[in-house]
Amino acid sequence: MYRIILFAEQVATQPGFGLQTLLIYALLFVGMWFLMIAPQRKKQKNHVKMIQELKAGDTVVTSSGIFGTIANVKDDRFVLKVAENTKIEIFKSYIQSKADKK
Repeated sequence: MYRIILFAEQVATQPGFGLQTLLIYALLFVGMWFLMIAPQRKKQKNHVKMIQELKAGDTVVTSSGIFGTIANVKDDRFVLKVAENTKIEIFKSYIQSKADKK
């Protein structure tokens, strides 16, 4: 414990340590923001926009891989028709993407 305190005192008394270290951490944070956080936020906004634009008759894929056609839109969920005479209700957030009708 005594050695750790001495080492911390030596590092803290080095000239220019605080400003240079702070600048490096700030640059790392900005880099992380542009490489990781900003693209994720953009992807999330696109997903929310896609869910808001879905309507009855659209074919979608859920996050668990189930294909279905939207039969009804409710406040917080969709009613999906997944087979003949088979409908399920799923939260809107579990829709992964809109499927092509090809």
